[in-house]
Amino acid sequence: MAVAPLRRGLPLDEPRERPPSPREAARWITTHPHRRNRHINDRLPRLLDHCPELRHTHDLVRRFATMLDNRDATPMPGWLNDLANSGLAPLAGLARALREDRHAVAQGITTLYNSGVNEGRITDIKLQKRLMAGRAGIPLLRQRVVLIAHLRRRYADRPTREVGPF
Repeated sequence: MAVAPLRRGLPLDEPRERPPSPREAARWITTHPHRRNRHINDRLPRLLDHCPELRHTHDLVRRFATMLDNRDATPMPGWLNDLANSGLAPLAGLARALREDRHAVAQGITTLYNSGVNEGRITDIKLQKRLMAGRAGIPLLRQRVVLIAHLRRRYADRPTREVGPF
């Protein structure tokens, strides 16, 4: 049955692209446009054309990313209003949560300093503790934590590579 159309000379259907999963779509939206590969930059506009809510979400994410890139929190009140009035319950909930902690959010946007590195190391240590619970002594845990810190430093300095199509 698969070969019959070929024998008759009939045109074959074009293979269809698999729609992105919600996780993939979220990653496409939150990734900076210059860091996305060409394939994703071609597919994202088509995805946004099919879903106006997703386009609105994309615009709000890009506006927040611009605030982060410019280290400028002055547009944040207007952005929070747009977020709350988006008509999407999850975004309205995010707006409420960010408003409650707006001073910390503004500080996080405008300052050069953050605790991201420390939080990453704490996460690494907690992961190792869970993985090795009751099976390792302090010397082995220390060795594993030092190794992970070394690998983080090594790969953090590498330039990002283009990821091919999925």
